[in-house]
This record gives sequence, C-alpha cells and structure tokens, in this order.
Amino acid sequence: MQQTISNSAPPGEFVRLNPMTGEIASKAQAGKSAEANAAADKAAVAFPAWSETGPNARRQLLMKASQALASRKDEFIALMQAETGATASWAGFNVMLAASMILESASLTTQIKGEVIPSDKPGCHAMSVRQASGVCLGIAPWNAPIILGVRAIATALACGNTVVLKASEKCPAVHSLIVDCFQSAGFPEGVVNVVTNAPEDAAEVVNALIDHPAVRRINFTGSTEVGKVIARRAAEHLKPVLLELGGKAPFLVLDDANLDEAVAAAAFGAFFNQGQICMSTERIIVVDAIADAFVEKFRVKAGTLVAGNPAEGKAPLGAVIGIEIVGKVQELVSDAVSMGARLATGGLAEGVLMPATVVDGVTRDMRLYSEESFGPVVAILRARDEDHAIELANDSEYGLSASVFTGDAARGLRVARRINSGICHVNGPTVHDEAQMPFGGVKGSGYGRFGGQAGIAEFTDLRWITVETLPGHYPI
Repeated sequence: MQQTISNSAPPGEFVRLNPMTGEIASKAQAGKSAEANAAADKAAVAFPAWSETGPNARRQLLMKASQALASRKDEFIALMQAETGATASWAGFNVMLAASMILESASLTTQIKGEVIPSDKPGCHAMSVRQASGVCLGIAPWNAPIILGVRAIATALACGNTVVLKASEKCPAVHSLIVDCFQSAGFPEGVVNVVTNAPEDAAEVVNALIDHPAVRRINFTGSTEVGKVIARRAAEHLKPVLLELGGKAPFLVLDDANLDEAVAAAAFGAFFNQGQICMSTERIIVVDAIADAFVEKFRVKAGTLVAGNPAEGKAPLGAVIGIEIVGKVQELVSDAVSMGARLATGGLAEGVLMPATVVDGVTRDMRLYSEESFGPVVAILRARDEDHAIELANDSEYGLSASVFTGDAARGLRVARRINSGICHVNGPTVHDEAQMPFGGVKGSGYGRFGGQAGIAEFTDLRWITVETLPGHYPI
C-alpha cells in the first residue's frame, strides 16, 4: 500500500498512484520549463483584454464557474479519494467551500476601489486607484486541493488578472479539473491556465514560472522550507509573494473551560483529514488544574477515531498522503516517549492508515514539541497557569492558527490578543476557514492574506494618479 510515482509512464506523461491501493489514480502531462513558459505566454496575451473586461462581466463568469465546480462534486470527490486518500466528507467540504470562495470573489469585482486624496497643489485632482497587476502564478498543495487550488486563482481573476495554476504532483487531476470548470464557464482563451509536472521537474517548472517576465504576482501554499525558496527566487525579480506556510497550531484549555466542548473541538482540529491541514491542532496546552480530567476525556474521544479505506466510507479517518508521513509521525512519537512522554492512545499504522494518536507530557526537548507533524498525532503540553499557557503557545517558529477555550469570552479575547498568530478562535477549533475572512499567518507561517477585501490588496497595484485643472506654476 506504499504510494510511489511510477517511472513507466509514456514519454511526456507521469502517473499518480492511489496511496491506498497503489493503482493508477490519474495521468497528467509531465510539463517542463517549455510548457510553463507557454502557459505564462498565453496568460500574458490574454491579460490586456481581460483586465479591461467590466466588473459585472467578470462577476457573471465567476458565478458560472462556481456553479460548474459545484455541479461536478461527485467527480471531484472520486478524484480526491483516488489521488490523496481523502474521505468523502473532506472532499465534499472542499467542493462546498471552494464554490463559496468563487462566489465571494465574484462579489469583489465591484469592490476594487480607490479614493480621492486632498492635494496641497491648487487645481490638482489626486486619486489612488487599484489596477490588475498582470499574470498571477498560483502554486497550490494537495491536502485541501480544491479549496487551495481555487483560492490560488479566484480573487486574482476577480481583480482582472490572468492566472497560471501550478498543479500539485500529488493531485494533478483535481487541479486540472478546477481549471476545466473555469474554462467551461466561458472564461476567454488564456485567462485561466494550468501546468502539471512530474515530481522530479517541480523546481524547473516553478523557477521558469517565477522568472517569466509577465508573471507579476505569486502565491504559494505549502511548507515553510519551500516557501523560503520561492520567496528568495521571487525577490531576485522584486516580485511580491503571498505565502501561506506551515503551522503548529496551539489549542489552549484554561481552567474555566467547558471540557466537553473543548474535547470535541480539539479532536476535530487535530484529526480532521488525518491532521493534514495547515491549521491542524498540533499542540494542546492545558493548565494543570484541569489537565488530568481533560486528557482522560480526550483520550476516550481520540480512541474512537479509527482510520479506514476512504473508498468504503466506514471510518472517520482516511489515509495519509504517503508512507513517508507514517514514518515521520512514528519517529516523532518514539522520540517523545523515549524522553518521558506518555502515549495516551494510538498505535501502529496499517500501511497508510494511521489511528488518532495522543502523546501526553510533551516538553521542549522533544521533537514533537516544535516540529510540524502534518499527520494524525497531537502533543499535550501542561501549563502552570494562563500566562504559562500563552508562553508555550508563542514558543514556536510558526504562527498561523490558534484557539483558546474558556468560560469567559472577555478573558478569551485578552488571551487571543497575546498569542502570536494570524488567526485565533475563542471557543472554536483551530481548523476554520471562510471565503470572506483574511487568512494567513505570521512568523514562519508566512505573510500576506487571502480572502475578502484583504485579497484585493494582494492581487492589485495601488497607483497614484493626478489630473491638473489649472495652469502650472514652476520655480524654473
């Protein structure tokens, strides 16, 4: 059941294998720099006309794309299950939220605004305006492939940009189907493009797209390590990059929290999609006063979260993306246990099927304390009090999502403001996304924001334009 990429594909193609069965899940073009440059060229040719297309025309096409994507729900679910081992519920949620994101982008087409700015110069009419930037490159990952594939391109299109989606090698069919939905909705030739590539050619393709002179904006969702590489490459061309990177989300349980609610939210945040979400709860920080009671309730809940074949739909958890995740999680757990932590629940994996795993008593000297696992394992850290819990939450290179559970909403807001993260939820799980919200992180989790009005700023250039209405007077 180990997932690999076959080397026996015909020339110009590569195959993606089902992580559960090892059977071929999809075939795609093994694009290289030539194909990447051709896609960017097409987007560049289409940009002038698309950028001048009126906001209501862009809105209508985006609404049609949302309908097209929603209408192909069953096809998306089947492809996600085959390519990534996802459960049907996770794939269906992807379709729902992605369709909503396209509708939210449609609503933004008339919200790309500027302002009139008072000038000290007599007769000078000064204004700021936002204009489309050019070709936007979106690089999307496999773990929430429909949501993140759509997010990489929808707002850019709404702002009048043309786009190239660089598909993930782990789900080329899902990402290609997204682009097909946009194209079938009637977007003009060259406005929406996709590039697929074999894993060994990823660097060549990404570098070619970043270097292409027509590409003016780049967004990347993925690991912090790769995000830094992309940012350095883009910096050589002074091209802005929106980076949504790794996470090690803390989930704080204070002494006045409703433990049953906290357990339910923590289990969802830690184990939904097998913990393979950038917002996944990776650290549960519990104050000592209620730690034993919480851990016992959480242990029982996690014990019910078994993994099964996602195609059968009989288990709450599906497969992880590959055997390499299994190895990493087991290494992190073994390291923690060898240094004094306690395995509260969990066990050995069966191939790429891993049960929900809980490790109690994790401390700073253990790898599980700081390393992003991106799998179905969560560390429990014990804190002396509220201040210590906040200190532990902030003791991380990451800063994407966080949660605080307390019976006092005002207390929760005070704590939330002290946590270094782009997102924080009071009495809610760390996994929470809505199309209209500003989504992004701080520190090693990246910079820039997707979503709503915040997204407009990422995909447009702010310009200062003046009109002189009186004769000029100059000192020379």
